[in-house]
Amino acid sequence: MLKTVKKLEQGLRGSITIPSDKSISHRAVMFSSIAKGECIIRNFSSGADCHSTLNLFKQLGVDIQFLDNKTLKIKSTGELKKSQTPLDNGNSGTTMRLVSGILAGQNFNSVMIGDTSLSKRPMKRIIEPLTLMGADITSVDGHAPLTIKGRPLQGITYHSKLASAQVKSCLLLAGLNADGETTFIEPYTSRNHTERLFEYLGADIKINGTSVCVKPSQLTAKDIDVVGDISSAAFFVAAGLIVKGSDFVIKNVGVNHTRSGIIDIVSRMGGCVEIMNEHIIAGEPCADIRVQYTGTLNGCVIEGEDIPRLIDELPVIAVLASQAKGETIVRNAEDLRNKESDRIKCLVNELTKIGVNIEETQDGFIVRGKKELSGGAELESYHDHRLAMSFYIAGLVCKNEIAINGFEWTNISFPEFEELMDNLI
Repeated sequence: MLKTVKKLEQGLRGSITIPSDKSISHRAVMFSSIAKGECIIRNFSSGADCHSTLNLFKQLGVDIQFLDNKTLKIKSTGELKKSQTPLDNGNSGTTMRLVSGILAGQNFNSVMIGDTSLSKRPMKRIIEPLTLMGADITSVDGHAPLTIKGRPLQGITYHSKLASAQVKSCLLLAGLNADGETTFIEPYTSRNHTERLFEYLGADIKINGTSVCVKPSQLTAKDIDVVGDISSAAFFVAAGLIVKGSDFVIKNVGVNHTRSGIIDIVSRMGGCVEIMNEHIIAGEPCADIRVQYTGTLNGCVIEGEDIPRLIDELPVIAVLASQAKGETIVRNAEDLRNKESDRIKCLVNELTKIGVNIEETQDGFIVRGKKELSGGAELESYHDHRLAMSFYIAGLVCKNEIAINGFEWTNISFPEFEELMDNLI
């Protein structure tokens, strides 16, 4: 699908309610499926990735019913059943990496498959620590498909070189069904939705800085309300800060500190973003966000412990940086190369076409900003939902119309994206 985007001549105004958080929606279904009891999950994500997780657990014998298009009812005995067919993870790396931790300790064997894009993404990062716990996993040179032979697991202490919520969650899930304690230590704190939901559902878990320890536990089902996705909100935050005359509110956004790096960075750049109406939903901080255009953005350095708090937002931050004064330097973000695309290389290739002064580095990029973007080009999404939406935001401030090839990939995480943007125009 080819999507054209024209420059906006007026500001974005009004208010929108952002769709449910993708990361929490995944975990809500996973954890409720291995918990004992019955629960309701409200405001479940409509994105394709989360539905891959839902369908996978149906294959594993969990009773999951839709009460309406965003409300689920899950009944589980706390035990899974062997699937007679391969478990299809679609395009979802979160599904494959986290569920592998659950399946490794079951009393049956499983095969995990994914689409072409997912089959190119690295799985050694979970295979190696799970193997240390006693797991038996066969891959194709560290990639899917994965054959997982369920067997008893032993708790370990694992020092990760990478601050990764997916690796952490995989091991903590394996630890629920292992013998002894499982401890995960990372260099910086990655998103902590797993830890929060574990506490909410009664797991025996202890958190000490960048160290998380879980003991064998049976989760107990409880109703879960899913907050709005800050990674989805980030596109609107960026748009509001670069489209002249914008002033609007984004409602019901999760503002968990391990995910809200985008708010800190835009504030560091001089953007006007106000957090209002803070409250807690199912253990997660939530708030409304007011965004106002001021035209006074400045470049900054984004590195180290910033990165795990905004790894998914870096493509749209590059667009934001193109409209800021001075240089924006992103470092320590080499894991961007292992997403749905090589997001560093692809981002630089495509933004250069529309006049962004952006330079690729080994572990990030440098944007030299504050110039009008020429536009007038066709950009490739590389089957990557976050690139497609980032390019859309860039198109709002380009002198000439742009076109985005493969815009339908936004359905992976945010099928409502264009509708919500239209509500503000």
